[in-house]
Amino acid sequence: MTQLATLAGGCFWCLEAVFQDLRGVDRVISGYIGGKVPNPSYEAVCSGRTGHAEAIQISFDPTIISYQDLVELFFAFHDPTTLNRQGPDAGTQYRSAIFPHSAEQRATAQRVIHELSVAGVFPDPIVTTIETADRFYPGEFYHQDYYNRNPSQPYCAAMIGPKVAKLRQKYSSLLKS
Repeated sequence: MTQLATLAGGCFWCLEAVFQDLRGVDRVISGYIGGKVPNPSYEAVCSGRTGHAEAIQISFDPTIISYQDLVELFFAFHDPTTLNRQGPDAGTQYRSAIFPHSAEQRATAQRVIHELSVAGVFPDPIVTTIETADRFYPGEFYHQDYYNRNPSQPYCAAMIGPKVAKLRQKYSSLLKS
């Protein structure tokens, strides 16, 4: 049975490009969650006034890839130590946040954060929040599968290309064939 994972770690294009090629992942949708305005537009979210985060929602088969695996990969592909910032992107819409869909997912997210903190994986404290998984709004069509459709776009080449290369090099055993 398919489950959902909803993760925010800066620009949704970056996370989408990493997670969509994993075995067990059926679909990745870029969108918005965690805000107070219904049906937000990209422009409204970018203003920082809606409270939403750019996020991805992953449909996955937990018999092939676990929620814990997804959360651990999430921490491997963004900086969870910068408050409301990822690289050049700044504002609450770029916050690091996990939106669990069950008590089990919440416990897993808390455990992973604790384990990473205790192990000192990051030089600074993890600021990733665990927030209520309220309504997820899919982003506009042009945001979906963005990297695959625009790999030469300067932002994609500079910010996403290295993440995809890292995925292929370090996590090739997890990729779809």
